[in-house]
Amino acid sequence: MVRVVIDRQFWRARRVLVTGHSGFKGAWLSLWLQAMGAEVTGISDRVLPPPSLFEVADVAGGMSNHWVDIRDGQRLSSAVRASRPEVVVHMAAQSLVRTSFEQPHLTYETNVMGTVNVLEAVRQSPETQVVVVVTSDKCYDNRDHARRHREDDPMGGTDPYASSKGCAELVTGAYRESFLDAQGCRVATVRAGNVIGGGDWSRDRLMADAMRAALSGETLEVRNPDSIRPWQHVLNPLSGYLVLAKALWDTADLAGGWNFGPSDDDTMSVRSLLDLIGRRWPGGLAWRPDGGAHPPEAPSLRIDSTRAGQILGWKPTWDIGQALDALVEWYRAFGSRADMSAVSLRQIEAFGQRISPAVMASRPALG
Repeated sequence: MVRVVIDRQFWRARRVLVTGHSGFKGAWLSLWLQAMGAEVTGISDRVLPPPSLFEVADVAGGMSNHWVDIRDGQRLSSAVRASRPEVVVHMAAQSLVRTSFEQPHLTYETNVMGTVNVLEAVRQSPETQVVVVVTSDKCYDNRDHARRHREDDPMGGTDPYASSKGCAELVTGAYRESFLDAQGCRVATVRAGNVIGGGDWSRDRLMADAMRAALSGETLEVRNPDSIRPWQHVLNPLSGYLVLAKALWDTADLAGGWNFGPSDDDTMSVRSLLDLIGRRWPGGLAWRPDGGAHPPEAPSLRIDSTRAGQILGWKPTWDIGQALDALVEWYRAFGSRADMSAVSLRQIEAFGQRISPAVMASRPALG
């Protein structure tokens, strides 16, 4: 049994604001918070095209929803004031590397100035005690591809996406030191590796493309099959965010940056990951290298989560095998037209049972 403990009682009736709640990670977090009885409010600019996790799992049905672009500071502040959050988890972002090359202005405007707008809104929200800003493992100045990045390594990035995440880290640190510490608001940033799980349909994201190909019986085209990345189920880092938020509530000493990455055993090449998927998917998964022109990517990226283990008692709950089992289960259920809200909540409950027995429950009804 892993040591990480998620305090269900802390989250019961807690007012939590999630930006980017209609996205892949945001929808999973919103479902999890609902299952623990939190009063969840979400802010996103739109619902993603069908079949998004947010839509098929009826995430909206268990929370309040505001459709606001975080680039619009005035409307964002109004939505934050209306929700009176005690805890804010900022996930809204332009999250795709390829899109950052196609639309760099949008990427910086969303990931940097959008973060500024969220933190400005928090400055005007006296009831907010904890803020967790989600950035990326790509925020690091990844020049030495052999080493595992630690929280105090320099920020950087040579592509628009990576550098926008490094900028978001610097912005958050400046707001914490200049404004939010003084008003008693504890602020942390969190950095995770590549996440996988049911309900991800994003363009140019490996598992989303793989599952589309598997469901349609087509051959997947793969760029950079020998690139090495840290892979983990989406619930692993989300559990870290939840543990950290509670710890921040208890002590201001934990403000700062945190890594929530997989074990070294779960850091592997794209090729190896696809082989593991093919063993689990009925009939296998056909793929071939994509020889077209693609934006440059780092050949390897690793992060060190030792600090989260030593201080928070956090470690990945599902290894890559369990993560892929859950992923295949989710997409096969989707292909069979199952109740995807029930499927998703069962996976959250199964994950919670691995942490500590009987800590999860079904999503409570509203009203």
